Amino acid sequence: MTTSDFPPQALNKSMLEAVDFIHAEGWDQPPTLFALVPASLLDDAMPEVFAEEDEHTPLALVVQDMLPEHILPGSEELGEFLASIVWPDQVVGAVLAQEIMFYDSSASDSSTSITDAALDISAVPQARPARLFSGVLGTYAQLTLLQLRPSEEELATKGPFAEDDIELRGGENIAPGVIAALQYPFEHPGGY
Repeated sequence: MTTSDFPPQALNKSMLEAVDFIHAEGWDQPPTLFALVPASLLDDAMPEVFAEEDEHTPLALVVQDMLPEHILPGSEELGEFLASIVWPDQVVGAVLAQEIMFYDSSASDSSTSITDAALDISAVPQARPARLFSGVLGTYAQLTLLQLRPSEEELATKGPFAEDDIELRGGENIAPGVIAALQYPFEHPGGY
């Protein structure tokens, strides 16, 4: 199977599964990389595990443990690492989850765009902790979602289950550098 065998909606579903997985891990986690593989491969390899899976789930997330611990979220080193991956033929896409500091330019008169996710809190005092989920399905589908970390005030106001209320934002041209790094191995399957 190739990436073109899967509709862009398959990436949407996989991204939401990644959000649920990462949310269950809690905040203050290092970046997590997932490979996207056809679910049928896992069904064939482990039918007893995937017998209960939704038959309408075309892709499966496979957590990768290859990210070096010293690589910081949003760093140039992370982008270089992602672009250097040589995926096996069975991998049709990838999802990266990372925690960043996010500045919402729509909340001010600033000319800073939404694509400028600040990593240095001192540089942008209004920045908030957030999770950035970026995913690609080969070279033809991409999606980036943002989840703001609730503040202590928001948690106190909304009650004890506010932490489980996941609100996602999306839009055009969010984190184009991350998307380019994730797509690079699919554009150049032999590596750089």
